[in-house]
Amino acid sequence: MKFVLGFAILLAYQLLGEILVILLELSVSGPVIGLLLLLATLIVRGQVGESLNTSSSHLLGHLSLMFIPAGVGLMTHYKLLAQEWLAISIGLVAGTLIMLFSCALIMQLMAKLFTPEAIDD
Repeated sequence: MKFVLGFAILLAYQLLGEILVILLELSVSGPVIGLLLLLATLIVRGQVGESLNTSSSHLLGHLSLMFIPAGVGLMTHYKLLAQEWLAISIGLVAGTLIMLFSCALIMQLMAKLFTPEAIDD
């Protein structure tokens, strides 16, 4: 019963996120908004309920199943991937490098901003 209650909570937050996206015409997906709302709720509560912990643990245990549709998509579009492999590879490498550089830059800025010496100045 705990799993069902926790799963219902997760679905309720996803539904709330979808409703907010539709009403506010946001360009972010509903599940992302629902996840942020769940995070805010958990921060305010300060703890994770037993039912939510049970259901999320079970779902994370089967997370590898979520990669099956992506694998099927790769196999379905194999010819297109074979034709466009260079552009896809360049995009993946460039995107990864841009993300790594951006994260490193943001981390350096945050470290400078939140060091004790910066607070004293």
